[in-house]
Amino acid sequence: MSRLVELEEQGPRKLDPSDIDDEKGDVAVCQCGLSESFPFCDGSHRRTRDEDEGTTYVYEDGERQEVERVVTDADDEE
Repeated sequence: MSRLVELEEQGPRKLDPSDIDDEKGDVAVCQCGLSESFPFCDGSHRRTRDEDEGTTYVYEDGERQEVERVVTDADDEE
């Protein structure tokens, strides 16, 4: 499975000591692209548990949809 993820920032976010959770003592970085507190994990990845291998998904307004075809700029050049 894969997900289409749109990001708007143009630079990195550097982690500093204030990013550490005082209760848990750790920092979890989002790898699914769905977190409301990106780049930090907020548990949103739980929604991906039943995604099918080989299927591309897009999440909009909390709803998951399957994507039939992904077109890139490289496809336009052919």
